[in-house]
Amino acid sequence: MSDWDGWSGEQDQRGRRDDGYGRGSGQAQPEGAQRMRHVQRPAQQGQQGQQPRRPAQPPVPPPAGPGGPARTPYVPGQQDGSYGSVGGAGRDGYDSGYNTGQVYGGGHGGQQPPTGPGRRTGGPGGTGGPAGGAPNWGKRIKIGSIVLVSALVVTGVGTYFWADSKVRREVDLSKVIERPKEGDCTTYLIVGSDSREGMSAEEKKKLHTGSAEGKRTDSMMILAKCSSGNTMISLPRDSDVEIPSFVGSQSGKKYPGTGKREKLNAAYADDGAELLVRTVEFNTGLRIDHYAEIGFAGFANIVDALGGVELNIEKGFKDEKSGADFKEGTQTLNGEQSLAYVRTRYAFAESDLQRTKNQQKFLSALASQAATPSTVLNPFTLYPVLGAGLDTLIVDKDMSLWDMGQMFFAMKGISSGDGVSMNMPISGQRGGNLVWDKAKVQQLVQQIQKDEKVTVRGN
Repeated sequence: MSDWDGWSGEQDQRGRRDDGYGRGSGQAQPEGAQRMRHVQRPAQQGQQGQQPRRPAQPPVPPPAGPGGPARTPYVPGQQDGSYGSVGGAGRDGYDSGYNTGQVYGGGHGGQQPPTGPGRRTGGPGGTGGPAGGAPNWGKRIKIGSIVLVSALVVTGVGTYFWADSKVRREVDLSKVIERPKEGDCTTYLIVGSDSREGMSAEEKKKLHTGSAEGKRTDSMMILAKCSSGNTMISLPRDSDVEIPSFVGSQSGKKYPGTGKREKLNAAYADDGAELLVRTVEFNTGLRIDHYAEIGFAGFANIVDALGGVELNIEKGFKDEKSGADFKEGTQTLNGEQSLAYVRTRYAFAESDLQRTKNQQKFLSALASQAATPSTVLNPFTLYPVLGAGLDTLIVDKDMSLWDMGQMFFAMKGISSGDGVSMNMPISGQRGGNLVWDKAKVQQLVQQIQKDEKVTVRGN
């Protein structure tokens, strides 16, 4: 009998059968890996009285997994991907993914070596995809939104402080004495002056402004912003009014009233914006909350920065003094044409009254086209418009950018039909000046003070 007959499944000396799966195994399934003991062959095979020893069986690896195929026994020197092989795919299809020549032996128990983050894992259950997985679009969109909102906030805050620094707050309404009580509406006195400040000789010629020194009021309007509806009231500069007592804006000296009656624009010529506000309040009984004034140059520059203002001219007219020359119909006016339109008076029979109507119409159209998303949200339009207007806009010391915005949106509302546009009610004339209708003026003022719907109509 050969020394290796023990591999044939015969019984040993104790009557136990060797199934070829290792010592003591009597089961159909192999045992787990066991430590291999040292075996020493006898000096001479086949000696009398000695039982030849069988070489030790190699450790048998565990099954690949529940229900999976069993590993083939380890054969020294064989590199076929079986238990303890060196890289490569074996007969059972196992591919560790590590083709580095490093031996992964029994320390892993026959299982796949661990993989690190982002490593491609082959075989069944592996992702087989690129390292890192699919991009997290939700997170990217969230971060992008935060960045966009932050940029808009920073830009908005920067624009606010930039614009606020350019406003000329030169009118001090605290110098106005004996003021009427406050009403429920917010009131603005809007003045267009004939100031040529900052204009070159060429610009004066182009805009037909002349070269007169100083400045006078070319237009005056009261804008009442009320919850019941907005009202714009033009004050003809030839209005017959009484100049009351006042405190000089520069001297601080009090000047007593003499009962003298003059044109309304004389108050501005005598002592500027503070006396004009005092005169309007004294003759109407309506408190003025804010004051805004713009000169010729600023007015024309704003229109040009907007790209012009579209206006429907119901009847064509021409005036050599203002440079007006308009045909009937809808057209877009540039800065030069716009200034001529609001200044023209000699082309009309009712010179001052018709001019104030044209001024109201144009300012409402200007505000309507300026206060739009295409202007406010477009920095290439918004910044030029603000730069053109704020440099020449003069307001009271308490007027904020928010108040200015409210003023423009109130004018826009009137243009769209949400409010009333009118001249101050006139009852006649005195020495060429226009006399206000006192009864209608009193009723008009009471309705504004109480935030009631305005029912009074002017000329």
